[in-house]
Amino acid sequence: MELLSWWCPESRYASYDGIICDGAVRSGKTMCMAISFFVWSMASFQGQNFAICGKTIASVRRNVLQPMRSVLSEMGFACKEKVSRNYIELSHAGRVNRYYLFSGKDAGSAALIQGMTLAGVLFDEVALQDHSFVEQAAARCSVEGSRFWFNCNPEHPGHWFYTEWICKRAEKNLCYLHFLMEDNPSLSAKMRRRYEGLYSGSFYERFVLGKWVSPQGLVYPMFSAERHLIRQAPICDRFWVSCDYGTVNPCSMGLWGYSGGKYYRLKEYYYDSRKQGICKTDEEHYAALEQLCEGKKIEAVIIDPSAASFIACIRRHGKFHVIPAQNQVSEGISLVASRLQEGSLLFSEGCKDSIREFSLYRWNESAQKDVPIKENDHAMDDIRYFVMEVCRHRRSGYFAIVQQRRTGIQT
Repeated sequence: MELLSWWCPESRYASYDGIICDGAVRSGKTMCMAISFFVWSMASFQGQNFAICGKTIASVRRNVLQPMRSVLSEMGFACKEKVSRNYIELSHAGRVNRYYLFSGKDAGSAALIQGMTLAGVLFDEVALQDHSFVEQAAARCSVEGSRFWFNCNPEHPGHWFYTEWICKRAEKNLCYLHFLMEDNPSLSAKMRRRYEGLYSGSFYERFVLGKWVSPQGLVYPMFSAERHLIRQAPICDRFWVSCDYGTVNPCSMGLWGYSGGKYYRLKEYYYDSRKQGICKTDEEHYAALEQLCEGKKIEAVIIDPSAASFIACIRRHGKFHVIPAQNQVSEGISLVASRLQEGSLLFSEGCKDSIREFSLYRWNESAQKDVPIKENDHAMDDIRYFVMEVCRHRRSGYFAIVQQRRTGIQT
């Protein structure tokens, strides 16, 4: 309720120039902020331009516009979208305002918003956006009464948004609200327990408690021989291979099977040319791939996207379908940690190099962002490629709004 009404003249927060909402995942902050932003802008301005910014324009449409369409209609707003020009127009009771959609993924995006005059800007998942873009977009808000709206999930405490905006919110005259899962009335206690069980360590502190904390120690402290190692896997009916390719660096490949809702690393190939003293060719590594897959119908080989020569080699033989891996490190590590925590990612006892790397793969605590140390990470990378491509669940959700009826009005 504070987020929905902070800008109203009678609110104790009305004198602030903007608002920051951070905290736990699934806490309802994005939906509440979008409702508040649109109502504020339509109640306060006529014929003005606004910006809605996300990491990509597609994410703005997915996270903000798509869930808001029916809400805006129910509230009496008429919405027209110009897809080719990336804006929407809202109208109500003779007032019309325009909302431009922007991607803030990199420094080059800042040039797209230069020269605009804005009455307000909403930054959705601002911690994923480029620093210079956010500063440029904020500088565009020169209309009298304009305000800033930020929401995000926590990142590393050295992140620029935390140090430059959250820690300096008083001097920037910004209201700050911290959200927890309990703040979302549509999320049941059962679902909260489910989310809480998905994370541990620094991931739990960030995604469940909503804290800006540094990761420390092992990247996957939840991995244990008792929970994640098996002597014999069940009969699997689907198979994949993941690969982190190297010539001087180690080449790691894992054969994966699926059975009963769980994924099993059945066996692996790991070749370290530094230890062996001999570099293998693409063809020699391909022969090892065929041996790894012997007798199995492989759906895809998921491989490091930078391994262009090995990808070409596999495709030239025409036996396996190749998928370049998705290489978003932070998101991939989070997904692997979630699958380990829920027990859906298991490993054969024969996967010695994976087991060894799990005990050595550590965070770089001296870095100013979440990065693991680039050592003992080759099996870790190929595992991450597999999880990002095969184990990632498609997200869906719903929301509910309760509005008191005014008597004497038919609906």
